[in-house]
Amino acid sequence: MYTLGLDFGTLSGRAVLVDARNGDEIAESVFDYPHAVMDMAMPSGRRLPPDWALQHPQDYLDVFAHTVPAILRESGVDPADVKGIAIDFTASSPMPTTRDGRPLCFLDEFKDEPHAYIKLWKHHAAQRQADQINETAREMGESWLARYGGKISSEWFFSKLLQILQERPDIYARIDRFIEAADWVIWQLTGVETRNTCTAGYKAMVQDGDFPSRAYFKALDPAFENVVDEMVGREFAQLGSKAGELKPAMAEMMGLPAGIAVAVANVDAHVSAPAVKATEPGVMVLVMGTSCCHILSAAELGEVDGMCGVVMGGVIPGLYGYEAGQSGVGDIFAWFVDHGLPPEYHRAAAAAGLNLHEHLEREAARQKVGEHGLIALDWWNGNRSTLVDVDLTGLLLGMNLATRAPDIYRALIEATAFGTREIIEAFEAQGIEVKELVAAGGLPEKNALLRQIYADVTGRTFKLSGSAQAPALGSAMHAAVAAGIYPDIQAAADKMGKLKDEVVTPNRQNQALYDKLYAEYRTLYDYFGRGTNDVMKRLKAIKHEALG
Repeated sequence: MYTLGLDFGTLSGRAVLVDARNGDEIAESVFDYPHAVMDMAMPSGRRLPPDWALQHPQDYLDVFAHTVPAILRESGVDPADVKGIAIDFTASSPMPTTRDGRPLCFLDEFKDEPHAYIKLWKHHAAQRQADQINETAREMGESWLARYGGKISSEWFFSKLLQILQERPDIYARIDRFIEAADWVIWQLTGVETRNTCTAGYKAMVQDGDFPSRAYFKALDPAFENVVDEMVGREFAQLGSKAGELKPAMAEMMGLPAGIAVAVANVDAHVSAPAVKATEPGVMVLVMGTSCCHILSAAELGEVDGMCGVVMGGVIPGLYGYEAGQSGVGDIFAWFVDHGLPPEYHRAAAAAGLNLHEHLEREAARQKVGEHGLIALDWWNGNRSTLVDVDLTGLLLGMNLATRAPDIYRALIEATAFGTREIIEAFEAQGIEVKELVAAGGLPEKNALLRQIYADVTGRTFKLSGSAQAPALGSAMHAAVAAGIYPDIQAAADKMGKLKDEVVTPNRQNQALYDKLYAEYRTLYDYFGRGTNDVMKRLKAIKHEALG
């Protein structure tokens, strides 16, 4: 018995064929999105304003067309033995469609209209709408706001839809359905429109089974009063349940039998928890890549400053699932490597047979804690938790004429670890215990220095996923539940979940030194992040003015 898990990331889609008996990964395939992230220009060359990030839905369909047939050819598995398929997605990445599910950007009249495309998770141009959503909720005393740490993000569902209404009401009037890309993909696979509880709860303000009131939406804009009933719907599909059956056209495209089980959609970070056996309270899962999502399950309900949300059953049935996150981690390191390295480091890396990240890691690992004299704030892509402010920007302090590239590289890694510690302390301040860290994703897999720094900074053991494709594996596990192979995701995790044997433990001497550096980080965190000095926002405003 086999199941398929497909993980739709920021730049590519990854498919894994998994043996449902034991979690063995039989074959995998990756397809890079032809349109990638459209953050500078449309396919036509039309320039995009600052802070936009779009994707093209055709890329997602192409993932199925390329990866699944490739996997079946490579593995030699009989397609008749594939019993289920499931997917996970970055979120919130919503899109406008017609009533029958056609994306507006597929229509000739909207091919060059930015608001007709998917607004990727890191689309930050809806900050003004997010500010309005938060201010209105506070004025009306909306109790659900506390479930999101007191702030709704510009990255989320209704911020992006309200942006369309306010900036292009003509396009808004043509929208029949506004839907997460994850749910849209399931719609294409099955012909059945569903809304998964995960994105509904964490990204679309659904708490205790329902959206905010019509009166609240009307207060945002009179045209928004009935937005839920007109464009979204109030039925939510539970994680691990069967959304429908694979329809013949999609089955033929992929080379699979029609009628196999298709699981309800999920989010990449949340679906990773069972893949690393994190089905009990107190284990924080770090899904580390371009950004980092922090997923934690607990028996108790708490209101945590700056968390992305808490949803009953949002990760594991029967437990409150908490989400927090950092908007930039791997992206920060990549930025520095792409734009900050003198030619000598390129030559040295090539001579050593290493890539640039490996070379910088090796050089930075030779340093003692604090030796570089630097401290950084990890806000190159804004701050998701705990400040929930996309207008914050990066900072590096302490440089002098002796500062070298490995110093900066290490300081940036440390900054992201300090950001994770800030998130952990926010949880523990509300009595929600974080016992250990488990990381998934290529970033911690490749970087031993990062693993040790995170253990030292947080004072917690640091474990690694046993799969390099944890989200795809987690999706395959949910497919096994939807297909009836396992009764629930806990049972699937017991048989199919994977952890590496390696456990990174904190170096207590380093931990004491990092406590001192973290205190400096917190000082800068509050000074620049909590309104004492809004220089980052003023600079950003000047930039936007200069760009017109």
